[in-house]
Amino acid sequence: MTVERGILFVVGALVLASVLLSVYVSPMWLWLTGILGVHLMQASFTGLCPVVMILKKLGLPQKSGFA
Repeated sequence: MTVERGILFVVGALVLASVLLSVYVSPMWLWLTGILGVHLMQASFTGLCPVVMILKKLGLPQKSGFA
């Protein structure tokens, strides 16, 4: 797994978890989905993403794009 694929996995898992929590626990969990969306847009402009830093420290290799 690469950093790029790891980001997709982590964000996808968090979105799925927040939707499931909103259905079974409380609709307030949908805020997490919104926050993740805003963070993805912010990261596309600034290039700052905490998940990337964590995955790099874990030693995952990087590739340019989704080749």
